[in-house]
Amino acid sequence: MFFEPTFFLIVVIALFVFSTIKVLREYQRGVIFLLGRFWKVKGPGLIIVIPGIQKMVRVDLRVIVMDVPTQDVISRDNVSVKVSAVVYFRVVDPEKAIIQVENRVEATSQLAQTTLRSVLGRHELDDMLAERDKLNADVQEILDQNTEAWGIKVTNVEIKHVDLDESMVRAIAAQAEAERARRAKVIHAEGEFQASQKLAEAAHVLGTESQAIQLRYLQTLTEISSEGNTNTIVFPIPLDLVKPIFDKMNSSDKK
Repeated sequence: MFFEPTFFLIVVIALFVFSTIKVLREYQRGVIFLLGRFWKVKGPGLIIVIPGIQKMVRVDLRVIVMDVPTQDVISRDNVSVKVSAVVYFRVVDPEKAIIQVENRVEATSQLAQTTLRSVLGRHELDDMLAERDKLNADVQEILDQNTEAWGIKVTNVEIKHVDLDESMVRAIAAQAEAERARRAKVIHAEGEFQASQKLAEAAHVLGTESQAIQLRYLQTLTEISSEGNTNTIVFPIPLDLVKPIFDKMNSSDKK
């Protein structure tokens, strides 16, 4: 009976000591309040918290991956699309994350939704489809600026899907097909133009040099004869080729 008060006191002291010892992991920090007022940030490792006087709130410093719900966005060219995204953020200031905002995850989510609609609404549909990296950077910068007061760092924003209705998909497909046809016609026209330039240059050279025409004529005859064609081919003889012979015969008659 003499040991019961002592045993009870030992148990109380042990429970008190046990309740004062807190262990925080490497990715955790403890925001300590002393009689309701902020005192300091502790951790990681073993820390002491006096029950009844001090209170600790744990804060996780790891990166949080948050899906932004699908948002209805009207682009600058009045096209309605559904856009979803994902946001990566983490706490860099535990004190602000606890004191300045009640629910940091919910607050960041709501801010991400409004920012996504605002930023994408300032761009046309083609920008949403072709310039996602720039849009991601714009949304990330705005979010990071607004969440800095909450002790949060937004590390990355990625637009996952830009969904269009079926009629708009068909219109984009028709536009793409028309663009491909236009490029094909332009390439064909460029080829014809370059070929005509080369032909004009070749004609100019052949026109200034009669020997060149004769050589080209003989080369063509050689190519035809080498094909082994058994059909009879009537090939006109250019006057320039036989003119020197006639001139020589005329000069002989005059003598």
